[in-house]
Amino acid sequence: MKQDMIAILDLGGENNSALAREIRALGVYSEIYAHDVSADFLKNAANLKGIILNGGPNNVVDGKEIDVDASVYEIGVPVASIGHKKAKCAEIASDELRSFVFGTCKCSANWNMENFIADQVELLKKQIGDKKVLLALSGGVDSSVVAALLIKAIGKQLVCVHVNHGLLRKGEPEQVIKVFREQMGATLIYSDSVDRFLDKLAGVSDPEQKRKIIGAEFIRVFEEEARKLDGIDFLAQGTIYPDIVESGTKTNKTVKSHHNVGGLPDDLKFELVEPLKYLFKDEVRACGKALGLPDDMVYRQPFPGPGLGVRCLGAITRDRLEAVRESDAILREEFAKAGLQGKVWQYFTLIPDTKSVGVKDNARSYEWPVVIRAVNTVDAMTATIEHIDWPILDKITNRIITEVKGVNRVCYDLTPKPTGTIEWE
Repeated sequence: MKQDMIAILDLGGENNSALAREIRALGVYSEIYAHDVSADFLKNAANLKGIILNGGPNNVVDGKEIDVDASVYEIGVPVASIGHKKAKCAEIASDELRSFVFGTCKCSANWNMENFIADQVELLKKQIGDKKVLLALSGGVDSSVVAALLIKAIGKQLVCVHVNHGLLRKGEPEQVIKVFREQMGATLIYSDSVDRFLDKLAGVSDPEQKRKIIGAEFIRVFEEEARKLDGIDFLAQGTIYPDIVESGTKTNKTVKSHHNVGGLPDDLKFELVEPLKYLFKDEVRACGKALGLPDDMVYRQPFPGPGLGVRCLGAITRDRLEAVRESDAILREEFAKAGLQGKVWQYFTLIPDTKSVGVKDNARSYEWPVVIRAVNTVDAMTATIEHIDWPILDKITNRIITEVKGVNRVCYDLTPKPTGTIEWE
């Protein structure tokens, strides 16, 4: 069943994602488009029932105030406006959204995961045909849901590649092999590429450059693995909507490039398969549940594509990277013991490229600080801080400064999003 759709045209609004989520929460699908999307494109959009113009403070681009093309008003669907004073239609307030969606646009509340999955399976079969797909399987939520969706759509035509780039959390490569190869019966290729990645990243301190190196090197690894196989024409990725939004639009400056959005090489030899690219994080989890994935996989800790590479701040060194890995393992272990594993959305440690004076073994030390971050969020677009009881923090601190080599200080990050992103890089 094709879902009815409301299009949001970005005229400088700062709440495009929140508005799309609000419409989806009503059971109606919604997508965000640039202000200059063509009327012909919108006409061809499947089941388009209405358009919302979402204006705001970012409505000046290159010194000019932006507006939609006049032909958008002639498509034949209702057009409403939020914060856009020049719109040729009435303003719409948030509490009038339901009336606009269901009353004016006559939408049906048919946006749900079962229908989404059915549509994606149909689209994937049409796109892929009898060819093979290569998937970067990290074992995280996004790639796991992509794998399950592709298995449902094309079965054994899917080939999963797990790349150990040296930036994974403690024990993760072993866990991925156990879960996907042994328990799920997936075709899984394991690539030990630790030295290759760390050598490429040596001396690179700029976070954007690090992300792009990691993303490009991922593609190179896949290309090499694909050459060993026959008939690989597609590359699947776990790109989700916040990745696209945060990587920048015409009216929204880049927050950070994501490895699967901004880091792809120009000479990519595969056609991309990105079935989750219009889902928010909570929708990805709901999709995983609907596909029958186990809870411990669906609700697994979110983990960025560049892995610990963006938590070992600045130029990555192997000793500091290992300190991040060990301190993160301690944090996760203690959170689990304290019953916080399912309560806190994301928690991790990071180590900046700086040292501080301390005292260890009755002598002066000059070592790294570990920063703990623990946040709660629904869609990764905003986040609040988890207030951890002091005894728990005391225990974690004592374990880290005692057990992790090269560390003499532990800090707790109290910054919500905004102003701070969830990751530091």
